[in-house]
Amino acid sequence: MRIALFLALLAIAVGYAAWKGGGPERVMAAIAVAMVGSDQILHIFVPMNFTTVDTGHLAIDLFGAGSTVALAMFAHRFWPMCIAVFHLVPLLAHMSRTFDMALHPAAYLTMQVATSWPVPAILILATWRHQHRLARGVSEPSWLNSLPRSIRTTAKP
Repeated sequence: MRIALFLALLAIAVGYAAWKGGGPERVMAAIAVAMVGSDQILHIFVPMNFTTVDTGHLAIDLFGAGSTVALAMFAHRFWPMCIAVFHLVPLLAHMSRTFDMALHPAAYLTMQVATSWPVPAILILATWRHQHRLARGVSEPSWLNSLPRSIRTTAKP
């Protein structure tokens, strides 16, 4: 039941971001779809096992962490940094499982999935804020490299 609830919340967030979001919100929606889609495909071929290092989910989490860190580095938004941190925590779960095989499987599972829950809410809020800025007539660039040259360059001493 909780998986269906999470997927429903994520579907709403992804749909709203794809429909009304700016560039960073749409990229995050694509990342989320890729991660969930990869997870569903993984479970077709590999049963869930939280007693050893889960290499399938490790690969998905590496993609999620890498892509959200890149998004945080290039987006002209604050919220991608929060989501990047949430995607780094599962990597700690995999490292913990690697170094401490006595880690309880429930703890390993919780470390992998618990930080996914805030992502839909943050994406919905980010998309709403983007729409709110547009409604106020505030023109804010989506990406850092789209800032005016005078802001991007630093003054030389």
